[in-house]
Amino acid sequence: MGTPTGTDAGIQSRDLSTPEPGPYPATAGAAALDVAEGPAAKVALVGVHGFGSHHLRNLERLQAAGVVDLVAVADPSPPAPGSVPETAHVFPGLAELLAETSGLDLIIVATPIQTHAPLGLAALATAADLYLEKPPVASLADFNRLCDAAAVSGRNVQIGFQSLGSHALQAIEKLLADGTIGTLQGISATGRWVRDRAYYKRSRWAGKRTIDGVDVVDGVATNPLAHAVATALRIAGARITADIASLETELYRANQIESDDTSVIRIRTSSGLPITCALTLCATESVEPYVTLRGSAGTAVFHYTEDRLTVETAAGRTEEVLGRDDLTENLLAHRSSGVPLLSPLLDSGAFMLVLEAIRTAPLPAPIDGKYIRWEGEGEAAHAVVVDIEDALERAAGQHATFSELGLPWATSAPHVFNLPAS
Repeated sequence: MGTPTGTDAGIQSRDLSTPEPGPYPATAGAAALDVAEGPAAKVALVGVHGFGSHHLRNLERLQAAGVVDLVAVADPSPPAPGSVPETAHVFPGLAELLAETSGLDLIIVATPIQTHAPLGLAALATAADLYLEKPPVASLADFNRLCDAAAVSGRNVQIGFQSLGSHALQAIEKLLADGTIGTLQGISATGRWVRDRAYYKRSRWAGKRTIDGVDVVDGVATNPLAHAVATALRIAGARITADIASLETELYRANQIESDDTSVIRIRTSSGLPITCALTLCATESVEPYVTLRGSAGTAVFHYTEDRLTVETAAGRTEEVLGRDDLTENLLAHRSSGVPLLSPLLDSGAFMLVLEAIRTAPLPAPIDGKYIRWEGEGEAAHAVVVDIEDALERAAGQHATFSELGLPWATSAPHVFNLPAS
């Protein structure tokens, strides 16, 4: 499948109602003044509505701290009055912005998935660093092109998996090193969210696999609950493509969409560790998603949207809410002092294998209507897969797919993804 050739093809801001996860919790931003030495970084934001509005608010905070100067924004739909600084120039697209703006230090791209590749490549053709919202791009081929362009340009690229800034990841690393939960035996990610009919009508690309032959891959694991997958992979130490030994998908849909809304992704890392992601947008009610680590002597559960870590062992149960580093600040600190990037482009390789497995898998199997109930009215109505909560828990706990559990609506067999030659 191809990608748009124009740098502004379909640039409309990402409209992720109830975006996942909240990128700038109260604990973020404490380090803003630490990166404020020297002149403020000149920043441009591409995509100011939907998820881009979160970046606008964060840039407002950083500009007040003297860290950044938002000099330009681009979006075919003009920003709301007063939402951007009066000194920021407004353009309909990135091409126009780059034609009239020089000296940028950072370009932030928060646009629809299918535009990430052309816009990211256009940004890397400048002297600016790039912050690219998740998922990085819509195919492994585009990911490789982006990596090649970043290597040639020498620019820094941060991917917007905000959960990877959580301090809980360091706490998890320490508890594993200390043997607090014994030998790690497996990791699972569980996501139970609700998305109504309006969610799939909010934009032309919502719930699509492709648009006019261009990859989109807007499924449960690649967009709404992508952080669940990325966080589980990071905890398992799976960053680059070589860190994945096997990958299977089992994809379903209850809604009238092209992509999957209820799926299991089963992964084995090169070290032999199993990871199972059991995810749905057809739950009875939305619950904060979580990653579970099962060890020989206990368990740890990380609710990544809340930065909350719970540990249970024979000694008892502890719970802690930790802080989070803002990825924009982290990128600016990397520029100024060389601190490691928290979500660098190359470290999205393992996630991109998951996306590619979903992109190339057979079409999601429709769930028989007798196993679906609808709650709510009109555009606010949402599909609920019967007993989906129990199904997700069993799949995650047993590292099993829905069909292997014998669920009556699970008519597909797991699809094995052929890993690309290294």
